[in-house]
Order: sequence, then C-alpha cells, then structure tokens
Amino acid sequence: MLWILFGIMLLFATATVVWPLYRQQRRFSAMIAAIFVGIIGLSASLYSHIGTPDTAPANLAADSTVEAMVASLDARLQDNPEDLNGWKMLGRSYMQLGNQPKAIEAFEKAVALEGSSNGETLISLGEAVFTNDQTTIGGRAGRLFESGLALAPGNPRALFYAGLAAAQRGDTLIAADRWELLLALSPPPQLEDVLRQRVAEWRGQPVPEPLRPSTPAAGVVAVDIAIGDGAARAIDPAAVVFIIARDPGQPSPPLAVTRRRAGDLPAIVTIGDADAMVPGRLPSAYEQLEIIVRVSASGQPMAQPGDWFGQGMAMLADGASIAIVVDQQVP
Repeated sequence: MLWILFGIMLLFATATVVWPLYRQQRRFSAMIAAIFVGIIGLSASLYSHIGTPDTAPANLAADSTVEAMVASLDARLQDNPEDLNGWKMLGRSYMQLGNQPKAIEAFEKAVALEGSSNGETLISLGEAVFTNDQTTIGGRAGRLFESGLALAPGNPRALFYAGLAAAQRGDTLIAADRWELLLALSPPPQLEDVLRQRVAEWRGQPVPEPLRPSTPAAGVVAVDIAIGDGAARAIDPAAVVFIIARDPGQPSPPLAVTRRRAGDLPAIVTIGDADAMVPGRLPSAYEQLEIIVRVSASGQPMAQPGDWFGQGMAMLADGASIAIVVDQQVP
C-alpha cells in the first residue's frame, strides 16, 4: 500500500507540472525532461526517507548524512551481494542523491537476483534509466516499463509509464487504454483531470472540462450487493471490489467504476456520473446499464481467473436500482 501511495504521489507531481508543457510542445523537450527529472528526484527522496522499515540496516540510522548512509550501505553490499532488499534500497538512495548511473547499477543487481520476475523492480530500474537519459523512453526504459506492466498489470506506475512509452512511439490508442485503467484506480482528482484530458485527445474526442469534486453528480444506479455462500467462504475481506457500469452495446471501456472492500459487503453502493471513466460518456445518458460487481483477489482492475463476480441489467426508468449476488467465478 505504501508503494502504491508513493506511485500516486509521483504520478500527481509529474502530471500537474510536466503535462501542461507537453501539451503545448507535443514532445519531450530538454526543459520538460529537466523538470521531470527534478520531480522524480524529489519523489524518490521522499520514499527513500520513508523507506521500507524492514529493509533498513540499523547502523545506517546513526549516520549523520545521506552520503554516509549510502556509502555504508554500498560497502556492506560488496560483502553481501545476495542482499536483494539492500540493492533496492541502495538504488533508491542513489536516486535521492541524483546519481542515476549508480542507481541503475543497484537496480540491475536487484533485477538479476530476482531473475527479472518482479514488475516493481523493473519499473524502478526503468525510472533510473529514464531519468538518466530521457531518450530511452523509446528504447531501454520503454522496454523495462513494458516488461514491468506485463508482470504487474495493475501497478499504477507501470500503467503510467507504459502509457507514456506508448504515446511517445505513437501508439496513442494503447496509451489511452492504459491510462483508462489507471483512472479505474481512483487517482487524485487533479491527476484524474489530466488523465481524462489526455485520453480524450488521444481518442480524438472533445477535451473535457476539469471535474468539480466539490459538486459531484448524483448517483445513477443503487446497487444492492450480496455475497453468495460459496464466494463468502473463499473471498478475502481485504480484497478490492470493483462496481462497474457498462454500455451493453459498447462494453469497453466501462462507463463508470467505483470501489469497495469485500469486508464492507453486503451493502448498497451508488454508482453515477461522478464515477465516469470516459469524457462525454456519462451513465445518466443511457436507458440501461450493465452492472458488474467483481471481487479482485489481485487488486487489479482487469478480470483475472478465479475472481468472483455477479452481474445484471439496470433499467434507469425502473427507479435505477438493482440487486446483484456475487456467486460466479471467472474461468
């Protein structure tokens, strides 16, 4: 959870500063790259300071400077080259110091120890490569982000960076697909505005006005959710529940998505225009909606084998309410 929060903070900082410039210039200029690197460095510094408590060696806490801490960790790892968490922390520390080549080396060690099997580590290496040389978004960094996304398809940073990489190489529809998935993860409102605007531009749609969180639209459908007996025995109370509204005639992308925790069910959940995913496609504009309630064991917005779900059709003219029992599994 801490890592996801860090990712969202990073995305928010990057989007609010870099994208207004990018929208004007339509390319990654030197100025944009410099701003991007500064934001990455600041965010990396924050995360490295917060750290992962169980990975920080105790003797580092007594050192008086960041440089001394990094030097101490680096020296320790020379004698303990199999310390996976140590290499990851060293990579974050070098990112804090702005030493991207050393960060790359550290993350490469971690990737090698994991056999390139950890999406988050690949993304961290991609960030280090990208901040060291922004042209690599179309090369090595872009490939690392793609690999990270393949291993962690619901990771916010993977979706964001892989979307950037797709847009840079001209695959704007793929970029739009990825950022729509990122929107399903409920990013902060300011970042949500930027994502929606870029998705609209990439899809050739009118650019939407910023959302007004202070005056949210009323709910469109009240979904009375119950859990079937089989599902209740199998579902983790901490699992994420996605409540999805779709146009039956054009089910992808969804019209609206909201989230709950499995432990909060049974419950009545309202979904409406404030949860809209795509600019110009509001649930209230449709006569009927397909409602899907899916419990995601992985926390990913995309359906995975074994996920429990229920679905039904809601007619807005019938009072805009529907009862759904979660009692089916994705094959």
